[in-house]
Amino acid sequence: MTFLPIGKMAAPVGAVQPLVQYLVLRGDLARAPFSWPLGALVAQGCHAAIAALHVHRDHPNTEAYLQDLGSMRKVVLEAPDEAALMALAETLKQNNIDYMLWLEQPENIATCIALRPYFKGEVNTHLRKFKLLK
Repeated sequence: MTFLPIGKMAAPVGAVQPLVQYLVLRGDLARAPFSWPLGALVAQGCHAAIAALHVHRDHPNTEAYLQDLGSMRKVVLEAPDEAALMALAETLKQNNIDYMLWLEQPENIATCIALRPYFKGEVNTHLRKFKLLK
């Protein structure tokens, strides 16, 4: 069996990478002075994820992702604050990465970015600095 490097991991030649939907949620919203409840933060991620899937529903990756509901993969990362989230939005825009920035209304607070489904190797360079949300 032959292995090719993919990021920091190796995969067998011919192995298909799964599609992943990445979400980047503001971690500071869970801490003072905001102190949003866990449910409110989860809802922001859900809103962003569904909106990204809807907006990009005709993209072949999104169609493929939605064909196998039992194998959906999501990775939820943490942006430390609004500035980091907005900087990521600008980076994604500059690199033609499809995403949805969720703004909580009526306050107009940027809470989460959700990408349409991508293969990990297509977007991981733009998301490397973000850690898993805890």
